[in-house]
Amino acid sequence: MRGATAKRLFLLAVLLATTLAVMHFTVPERTRSVSLEYRFRDTLAPVQVGLTWLSGQVRHLMSLPVSTVRAGARNQFLEQEVARLESQVVKLTEYKLESERLANLLNYKHIVAEDYNLLAASVVSRDPGNWFGTVSLNRGAVDGIKENMTVLTPEGLVGRVFSVSSTTCGVLLITDPRSGVGSLIQESRISGVVEGTAGSIGMARMIHIPNNAPLEIGQAVITSGLGSIFPKDIPIGEITDIRSEPSGLFNSADICPYADLSRLEEVLIITSVNT
Repeated sequence: MRGATAKRLFLLAVLLATTLAVMHFTVPERTRSVSLEYRFRDTLAPVQVGLTWLSGQVRHLMSLPVSTVRAGARNQFLEQEVARLESQVVKLTEYKLESERLANLLNYKHIVAEDYNLLAASVVSRDPGNWFGTVSLNRGAVDGIKENMTVLTPEGLVGRVFSVSSTTCGVLLITDPRSGVGSLIQESRISGVVEGTAGSIGMARMIHIPNNAPLEIGQAVITSGLGSIFPKDIPIGEITDIRSEPSGLFNSADICPYADLSRLEEVLIITSVNT
């Protein structure tokens, strides 16, 4: 029994000694292996960095066409959106300006309501070859329009109706040579006739002014009410130049109309005068 125990102890001692010997001889080998592994990894590190960079560039180049197509589509969409918004801005600006003009007409209509009955109208066409001669309005016989009705804006006299259809009418502007308006110089009450001049650009002239009448540039000219076509006291324009007529008996004066006849869009028609 004691021999068996001694034998077991001896075997255990031999096993322990063998284990310690193996550990002693293998640990230095492991240390050297790890050291070699570290050196190998350090040597390959730059190569790995280069391969990683090259891989990224390849991915970038492969995705570049797709990105370019997407960017082009995005830019096209943005350009279309900008164009749409710009168009809306133009429309809103036009609505704003039209609203302001109509408000101005409405205010003037209220101011002169005791003197005239007015009907608003829009210019629908004008003769390109006779820009300051005639215009057409979107009001006609169905609206009660008749020939020789006075047309004006809040700024001043425009002209008179000279032709009427069922839904439109033609207006002879005061700058047309066929037009004639009985007029007064407001300050001096000197009378004369304002007529259009051939070839003038938006100008008229007052003729038959006595040569001894006091005339000054800047004086206001208004309707006299004579002739039974144009009501009295409607502003016509301002004297911009004075000259003697060939007869020597009269003077004439160039008149710049108060109403901007080159940019007419909305006007007022006097349908009746309240007396």
